[in-house]
Amino acid sequence: MIQSNIPPKGPRMYDLTPYIAAGIDPKTGLPARISTGFESVNKADIKRQLQLVDKTDALSRFTYYNLPKGITADLIERILYYRGQAMIFHIGEKHFVLPYALDGTIDMYGRFEEITPLPFNGSQEDKDKDNPWIKGLTFRPMYEVPDFDEYMDKSPEELQDIIDKSCVIIRDHSIGISQTNEARSALHDSLLDVMADCIPFMRTALVNSTGVMGMRVDGADEAANVYAASDAINIAALTGQKYVPIEGAIEFQELTGGQVAKGEEFFLAMQSLDNYRLSLYGLDNGGLFQKKSHMLEAEQDMRAGATSLILEDALKCRQEALTIYNAINGTSMWVEYSENVLGMDMNGDGQVGSDDDSDGLSKQSDSTEVTDNDL
Repeated sequence: MIQSNIPPKGPRMYDLTPYIAAGIDPKTGLPARISTGFESVNKADIKRQLQLVDKTDALSRFTYYNLPKGITADLIERILYYRGQAMIFHIGEKHFVLPYALDGTIDMYGRFEEITPLPFNGSQEDKDKDNPWIKGLTFRPMYEVPDFDEYMDKSPEELQDIIDKSCVIIRDHSIGISQTNEARSALHDSLLDVMADCIPFMRTALVNSTGVMGMRVDGADEAANVYAASDAINIAALTGQKYVPIEGAIEFQELTGGQVAKGEEFFLAMQSLDNYRLSLYGLDNGGLFQKKSHMLEAEQDMRAGATSLILEDALKCRQEALTIYNAINGTSMWVEYSENVLGMDMNGDGQVGSDDDSDGLSKQSDSTEVTDNDL
């Protein structure tokens, strides 16, 4: 059988793995060691770094105490960060905190009368939105501390059934018209995207300030020679290309017009955006606009702005939910500002840091007990 060397017609896909393994850049056809360029600064990587910072700030705002087995402070805050709200409930002696979905009707205020727990996959993507954790398992949310005098006519069995079927909704911040909140991870995504632009833009500005110019070539075949020449100039000033091939009638032309901003301008913009991000959490920040020159301490305090109302709202939502749950189930969970947020040592342990008490044991009770033999 005679095989034809004529390539097939129509769209085709080629396996680029052998070229990459051989050290060839598929985009330029040049060896990868000299195919440097702006792609080495990956905006997606920078954005993931900023998302890590944003998640850490969100999860470190509050300290929880006396949490029952099965619930941790990290789990509560992660669900609130990625979902915006969660439900706290118990099955037997085990307590749970999970996302939820409406499974029933709403009352005249639009509040959910019955909800079902959803599995939490630990990411921003709600892949299990339509898949209940346990099919047919529903709970009735309690929106205020119940008045148990209303249940005096109930038998102990009926009262226990009401308690077992009750749950409490805990939210990251106060709701508006809708009964659901937009998660912080999604709400801050566009802001983090803009912040991630600042570092690549800063790098571009620094490269442009080195004097990047274009070299005219007769055709596309000579483009590789220009790249090779650019690589000879210290790998294009370490980060970019010194000479970029351009087909045209002009010998040299600037690739960017106008005044090139200094690198510090982009970092100042990024700092202002980060201050704005912190203000969305109600955390201390340097204000939306920060002077380049030295600022006095009093001036810095004035520029920080009063954003504590946002943080207070988040704490209030958590405390109200735990108060209702404690009244129903006899637990003693509580939440307060973390020491890092307050900037002071609240428990007198000599350090300002996290005092999360997820296992229900007071950290102050870890001290050695003094007996009569020690006196």
